[in-house]
Amino acid sequence: MADSSIEWTDATWNPTTGCNRISPGCDSCYALKMSARLKAMGQEKYQNDGDPKTSGPGFKLTVHPETLTLPLSWVRPRMIFVNSMSDLFHRDVPVTFIRDVFQVMRATPQHSYQVLTKRSRRLARLADQLDWPANLWMGVSVESQRYTFRVDHLRSVPSTVRFLSAEPLLGPVILDLDGIDWVIAGGESGAGARPVEGAWLRSLRDQCGQSGTPFFFKQWGGRSPKSGGRRIDGRTWDQYPAVARPLAAGVAS
Repeated sequence: MADSSIEWTDATWNPTTGCNRISPGCDSCYALKMSARLKAMGQEKYQNDGDPKTSGPGFKLTVHPETLTLPLSWVRPRMIFVNSMSDLFHRDVPVTFIRDVFQVMRATPQHSYQVLTKRSRRLARLADQLDWPANLWMGVSVESQRYTFRVDHLRSVPSTVRFLSAEPLLGPVILDLDGIDWVIAGGESGAGARPVEGAWLRSLRDQCGQSGTPFFFKQWGGRSPKSGGRRIDGRTWDQYPAVARPLAAGVAS
């Protein structure tokens, strides 16, 4: 486990590492850049190189069964982002391993687990082959209107919480929020970050307000994640689903 600086979670757990680009939201992937640095530092989990056209140094999809038992030793309740450095529903992750990850979640009910994927088709296809733990929050990334089909796939899975991550938000998005429990939005950060427009964010905020869906604004982005701050029209938006223990918001004991 690693403590996380991501505003909407507390810690990260990476039973798999590596991935490859599949949509424009991947173009400036922070995990891809970080894996190259970790490889150079000699970290064992990041020594497998991916295809240079779609992946990169240290970023080949790699399964790490030795990490599966880690959450069993974490006593204090945490909000845990699963696979901040990968995608659990990548085609190269065996369904048997996904079941193992789900079993660890079920065995540690003191925690809440957040899984985020861009592989929504595989998520929907495998959903009825998995035993869904009550403490799992399932999400999909939606960076532009073109990828709103992922929301329909998400709606088909029996997760306690279904959430959307509109980060990096690359254009205006009109969403059907029926069956969606949470929306996270944010701009891109890093060198060459593509700017987010205020109108896109305000539209998402207002759609959430109209549907009663909690809205979390992570960042405006820019050169660094904190370059533009986290306020929209003078307000910080840190809403969570009703079932949440908002540990990342500072109420952990």
